[in-house]
Amino acid sequence: MFQIYHNPYCKISRKVLEIIRNTDEEVFIIEYFKKVPTVKDLKTLLIKLNFNSPHEIIRQNELIYKKKFKKKNFSNDEWFQIIIENPILIERPIVIKDNKAIICRPPERINELITTDK
Repeated sequence: MFQIYHNPYCKISRKVLEIIRNTDEEVFIIEYFKKVPTVKDLKTLLIKLNFNSPHEIIRQNELIYKKKFKKKNFSNDEWFQIIIENPILIERPIVIKDNKAIICRPPERINELITTDK
């Protein structure tokens, strides 16, 4: 089963979801604006992405990031809180399959998870 951190208003996120739906696999959609991930969720996600810091999943082109957070130093705990309070900062789409996750930018990166399962 796939899980996708999905923003239905994002063209790339919609494209990745379409690719997943064209497989035989089930997909669990996490609309992270509606159901904001917890710190525990984010920590698990970082492990699956093989990232060391929550800052690595931040969309640095978001206006709120540029205005409030760019060039500032925060601890990991502070970044987690910032992400929870501002879920728009989460890079998208993030797709999880088993114990691996990837940020699907470009959308074709989803094939890394599809082909590893065959």
